[in-house]
Amino acid sequence: MVLAGVAVFGVRALTDRYDRTVLREQLLDPSARRDRTDLDGPLNYLLIGSDARPGATGPDQRTDTILIVHVPAGLREAYLVSVPRDLLVAIPAGANGFGGGPDKINAAYEHGGGGEGGARLLSATLARLTGIRFDGAALIDFSGLRKVIDLLGGVRMCVQTEVRSIHTDRVYHPGCQQMDGAQALDYVRQRYDLPGGDYDRQTHQQQLLRAMLERASENRLRTNPVKLDQVIRAVGGSLTVDTNGVPLEDLLLALRDLPSDALRGVQVPSYPQTIDQVSYVLLDNGGNGLFEAVRGAGVADWARANPRWVTRL
Repeated sequence: MVLAGVAVFGVRALTDRYDRTVLREQLLDPSARRDRTDLDGPLNYLLIGSDARPGATGPDQRTDTILIVHVPAGLREAYLVSVPRDLLVAIPAGANGFGGGPDKINAAYEHGGGGEGGARLLSATLARLTGIRFDGAALIDFSGLRKVIDLLGGVRMCVQTEVRSIHTDRVYHPGCQQMDGAQALDYVRQRYDLPGGDYDRQTHQQQLLRAMLERASENRLRTNPVKLDQVIRAVGGSLTVDTNGVPLEDLLLALRDLPSDALRGVQVPSYPQTIDQVSYVLLDNGGNGLFEAVRGAGVADWARANPRWVTRL
């Protein structure tokens, strides 16, 4: 009992440190925020991955990853819904002077000025498109994610088809292999010359999240205060969160038992289309009922009825 008490105290102390280290901002637009603070589920979170460089502003900032994380009631599984970066949407007017109009959803973050403003405009765009209201959001800088992967000792990624990096001279050959942070992030950001193009890239990003969760479990990160402290310090300067008023400690405790093998990858039903010599992605039949399923907590039924768009990671 004493040892258990010490362990709990240590985790809570680290959580307090995490709470002080991680930047908090209002990432969700009021139109995209769910008006509740309980963690009973189902829950919907918006994850935004950015390659923003120090001091970058406006057009120098991009978001390469847009994920809706849906956690059904019970909090024992999660669906990672990847939003295509080239999806053609109506972006509403932004607070920084952007007048609104049709564009790729990837541009909403840029039109909002990046950072907090960019995340708010992106969340407003998604809420308008899908009708989904979010329980929280996180903005992740890829440089911090790379450090976390290295601290975990790398991740095991299974490559299905040969992938050639356009950023480095690396070639990723088929087969399961251990990747460090730089390799893993380089791999999951490739989309050219892949059989499924950007859809394959989305799947690779979902697989990376699953591999990280699995690696954290192998390292017993939840019960290893030293390793957890290292990860916290690596994440601290690269993560901005909006927990919608829920204490971060409560959120972490609620999701602590989510197993890595209970993640499902979901792609938004859509198809590529060239308009005026510009490549876009258009919704297939309005998303084929996916967004309604997320709003109504019927994602499991939707996944069974639409296996084409679901991947067991």
